[in-house]
Amino acid sequence: MKTALITGITGQDGSYLAELLLSKGYHVHGLVRRASTFNRGRIDHLALDADLAARFTLHYGDMADGSSLRRVVELVKPDEVYNLAAQSHVRVSFDQPEYTADIVATGTLRLLEAVREHIDRTGRAVRVYQAGSSEMFGAAAPPQSEATLFHPRSPYAVSKVAAHWHAVNHREAYGMFVANGILFNHESPRRGESFVTRKISLAVARIAAGKQSSLALGNLDARRDWGFAGDYVEAMWRMLQHHTADDYVVATGESHSVREFVEAAFGHAGLEWERYVRLDPRYLRPSEVDHLLGDPSKARRELGWTPTVTFQELVRRMVDADRAALG
Repeated sequence: MKTALITGITGQDGSYLAELLLSKGYHVHGLVRRASTFNRGRIDHLALDADLAARFTLHYGDMADGSSLRRVVELVKPDEVYNLAAQSHVRVSFDQPEYTADIVATGTLRLLEAVREHIDRTGRAVRVYQAGSSEMFGAAAPPQSEATLFHPRSPYAVSKVAAHWHAVNHREAYGMFVANGILFNHESPRRGESFVTRKISLAVARIAAGKQSSLALGNLDARRDWGFAGDYVEAMWRMLQHHTADDYVVATGESHSVREFVEAAFGHAGLEWERYVRLDPRYLRPSEVDHLLGDPSKARRELGWTPTVTFQELVRRMVDADRAALG
């Protein structure tokens, strides 16, 4: 029975990954930050499940605190480490660039060093997954693959590029098993409410219920490769089961504009989006990323991974979940 440590376990991806690993018989440990209010709504059902509770443990720690990372790694003795923790909001990274760099880039280095020291001390084999982002490609022309040069366009993206190369360096310099997953946009009903897709699905639910009158958005022409988060955590797991560590693009291979997402979401609720959506310059980025489109052929070929949820189905699931939550 394997043991896994997940940083960022309270997030969208962390919750889906925890469910996946528990379903496979893992002992799952998660790193959580101490806060005056709980933000564990996505994983509460796991802690409360009597059949799973014995294999599900949370530990206080922080990506800004190397001593806490070393302590948790030594305590858990993981077979696999999944680093999903981040300040992950691109627009906010322009307002908090130093914090973003510390958590995303240097935080990854702290974790890699904690794992490396554990391996050196114990001789144990530990495999590490590092969560990359399609934002690292930024202004690079689509489609983007593992061979595409990075051209980041935000402090978040720059920090993810640094984390990526820290992972590669630890793999090459120390012989560690470190896999980089370059994940394109992946969404679900568990997506944070400040992200554009969830902002749209929530607005549709509230407008349909008569609880909201309009929706303010930024660049409607930006194109993204959108998939389902539940599919993408399967790719993470497969990377750490592969015989060698490598870098993989995880994507659907098709892109849609924000406008298309809006049209699909409002259309699913029988609403005319033009009546409710307005442009607000506050939501425009200082440097925009126009078109992200992933080439997942390597993941399909080497990992046997393919997405299962279509763009239209993803939109429907998000709108339906938010409408059901409103009653």
